[in-house]
Amino acid sequence: MGDINNELDERILVSMQGITKTFPGVLANDNIDLDIHPYEIHALLGENGAGKSTLMKILYGFYGADSGEIYYQGKPYQIRSPHDARGIQIGMVFQDLNLIPALSVAENIALFLPNLPAVLNHQQINEQIEDVSKRYSLHVNPNAKVANLSIGEQQKVEILKLLLSDAKLLILDEPTRVLAPHELEGLFIVLNKLREDGYAIILITHKMNEVFSCADRITVLRKGRVVNTVLRSEVNENDLIEMMFAKRITSVETPEKQAVDRSGTPVLELSSVSTTGEGDAIKLDDINLQIFPGEILGVAGVSGNGQKELSDLVLGIIGSSGKKLINGENVTNRSIPVVRKKGVVYIPENPLMMAAIPFMTVLENFALTNTASYIRFGGLAMDWGQIHKDALAAQEKLGFDVPLYTIAKALSGGNLQRSVIAREMSRQPELIVASYLTRGLDVQSANAARKALIRARESGAGVLFISEDLDELFKYCDRMVVLYQGRIVGVFTPEETDIYEIGHLMTGSEVLYAAEE
Repeated sequence: MGDINNELDERILVSMQGITKTFPGVLANDNIDLDIHPYEIHALLGENGAGKSTLMKILYGFYGADSGEIYYQGKPYQIRSPHDARGIQIGMVFQDLNLIPALSVAENIALFLPNLPAVLNHQQINEQIEDVSKRYSLHVNPNAKVANLSIGEQQKVEILKLLLSDAKLLILDEPTRVLAPHELEGLFIVLNKLREDGYAIILITHKMNEVFSCADRITVLRKGRVVNTVLRSEVNENDLIEMMFAKRITSVETPEKQAVDRSGTPVLELSSVSTTGEGDAIKLDDINLQIFPGEILGVAGVSGNGQKELSDLVLGIIGSSGKKLINGENVTNRSIPVVRKKGVVYIPENPLMMAAIPFMTVLENFALTNTASYIRFGGLAMDWGQIHKDALAAQEKLGFDVPLYTIAKALSGGNLQRSVIAREMSRQPELIVASYLTRGLDVQSANAARKALIRARESGAGVLFISEDLDELFKYCDRMVVLYQGRIVGVFTPEETDIYEIGHLMTGSEVLYAAEE
């Protein structure tokens, strides 16, 4: 995409002026001005907790501003609810997904459509979904219940909701975090077409390659304030990072791969493991893998091909046939507490759903998985002073600063992810199941999380590292497996393959079976 056309219609579609929003103990937005134009993709950047999502939730009517004004086509407009926002054709895909689990994909999308008839025409809606899904490589089963979908598939449903609505200003909060490379290309094509047709698009993202692939204008927030708004052609990646953090950020050096001793007992061994695939869950079929102490085993695959089921299986959330061994001990179909006591920690793909109690504080959630260490007086009290001390130490070790007395549900997606990583990595793990470790994290936090993973490996921990970022897998993993439709279709070291071969395997265009080393 070229730079912004000099003849771009400069009418301001929406203007936010002097927007201020506070939460208990947090100044989220501080006197922010933001102009949004048609015919433009506007990227909103900033570290976790900078106020990006809050600002856009105010525009969508999810939050009310404490002060400030919103103007639509030059006239003041009161947005008190999402209904008001949709009334002027504003739509938003939230980072925390906004779907009804008990309803089907088609029913969730239908509820979002304007002019919904009294009697739902399932066939017509299914045809619309299938048409858009096919066109943009966002396939989901219209009849599947949302409760049975992976987080990646749920994200696709959210994007489809927006594409099938009549919104003219599209707010996308981290929309690409669970999409495979070819799906990203498809989404960027969609965004470019919408932009050419006069749509205004706000893209909240931490990924620099996305900014430089599709954005026209970029606004950087830091600590709730606007640092600068620039044209993409005026800046490079280092410029933006310096705006985000007020300093240059050093990247994680490519770790020197240490020799892995595979002569001993694996920290994790799955032998001929299969699952039933109940409901719309992916059926795992004859999974065989080993992870040795000091080894990072990466798992590549397009979302919805069994990654969630694999991590659930290791933790003990779902049962299986075959054998699951941890440090040589058979824990097949044992409970989650039993598995956790073997030194297994878990960073899931959806922290709010699977790693935190939404209405408990960060501090309370920190103690949740290790209550035995903090119980006092025979279970009548908790040592909150020690918990506070340990939580601060865990965050400081990673360079995180998440407010300990804020409830989990009130945190941004990135801050919640940081709190879960700090908790889990403080447990001195023997096996780390990391599912999309850096999803939603800013550059600085993502680097800290990766460094923590490397330190754990150097200390002898084994790591099951699930990611759709192929560059990340190639850089940090000792070996990789590729999942396709619940089967392992390739086992490689990074040195003996490339991104293109892995990409073909991920999409099923070239299925090569490799024996476990």
